[in-house]
Amino acid sequence: MVQSITVPANEYTQDLLNVITEPNAFRSIMLLILSLVIAYWLSHFLASGIIRFAQVVSNRSDKETNEQRALRYRQIETYLSILVAVVRAVVVMLAGFIAWRTLSPMSNTSAAAIGAGAFFIVFAGQTLGIILRDLTAGTTMIAERWFNVGDFIKVEPYWDVSGVVERFTLRSTRIRSLSGEVIWMHNQHITGVHVTPRGLRTMAVDIFVRDRDRGIAEVQHIIDAIPKGKTMLARPLKITVEEKWSEDLYHFVVTGQTPPGREWLIQDYFIDAIKGIDDGKPKSKQLIAHAPMARFADDIADKRFRRAVRVAKDKKPEDL
Repeated sequence: MVQSITVPANEYTQDLLNVITEPNAFRSIMLLILSLVIAYWLSHFLASGIIRFAQVVSNRSDKETNEQRALRYRQIETYLSILVAVVRAVVVMLAGFIAWRTLSPMSNTSAAAIGAGAFFIVFAGQTLGIILRDLTAGTTMIAERWFNVGDFIKVEPYWDVSGVVERFTLRSTRIRSLSGEVIWMHNQHITGVHVTPRGLRTMAVDIFVRDRDRGIAEVQHIIDAIPKGKTMLARPLKITVEEKWSEDLYHFVVTGQTPPGREWLIQDYFIDAIKGIDDGKPKSKQLIAHAPMARFADDIADKRFRRAVRVAKDKKPEDL
């Protein structure tokens, strides 16, 4: 007759305590998994709080009418976006350090040092170098204030990469294009950026007509037919200048704003519509005296160029 052997419950408890307290493979794996889970949830919790605050700042920036205040809000939003990445990195580093000290007792420092050295060589060669280059580039762009969250940028040398900056950290930049695509870029690959002020391109069209009243009516009819929206004609076209040059010649300036990439609405669609006013009409009854001209009309750029031209005029010909 086979007798069953019973093991006291205290022996199971002792074995379990030995597995938990004494160095072994199972304990190491469990501590590693636990540290990763804690680091993930802690960083997620902290980042969520910062992101919520950044959303409040973003809403205020969108509603702000003063351009200087809106720019300050965007800068704060940029710094908060960077802070999210910094907080996550610090939490992961602390969790990794605690796990390392737990898994590497002081009694085995030589073996731990050898293992750490080998791991660092592999890690530095394959990963750390890339991260450091990204961090260096990101730090430079932040220090020099290349752009902020919410700015519309075009990235060099990738001319097909353009859009609104949604997120900017020390390591990477996230851009959303006008087509809705999300583009991630390592900061080290951004060699230069074109920043569009206020995210809009201001364009003006010079129109020359023979009849003032008829010209205003025809131009306004075309303006009303152009689609409007944040990604189309952001600010409606309007006649900003009206001049009489002679008895039968009037000069109008029509100004509007579009997002970068939608300039064709004014350069092509509006211009072609103006030219089409006289289609099929004899020359004696044509309204348009000269072909309309489209041009960029940014106020800040105009001031800068006027200053440059004034400086050039002040110099003597031999100094140029």
